[in-house]
Amino acid sequence: MKTTIEIADDLAEKAQQLALARGITFRAIIEEGIRRTLRAEADPPEFKLRDLSVAGRGLQPDFQDAKWADLRNALYVGRGAQDRD
Repeated sequence: MKTTIEIADDLAEKAQQLALARGITFRAIIEEGIRRTLRAEADPPEFKLRDLSVAGRGLQPDFQDAKWADLRNALYVGRGAQDRD
């Protein structure tokens, strides 16, 4: 299919330089870009949450039945923060 498109001058110049360096046509560069864009839209990468857990033995017995405010206060003991309720 033939079509006419407008491309920013600097982008067209860079694409032409790349085509020349690769020994392919300007058309091939444009088609490659369109194919990559369509592929990325059709098959977005799966989100994977990094594992940032830390080594430890879980909740210590002293805090097993503690309220959140008690846990929070214990975290800040000796760090300049005043106890909060």
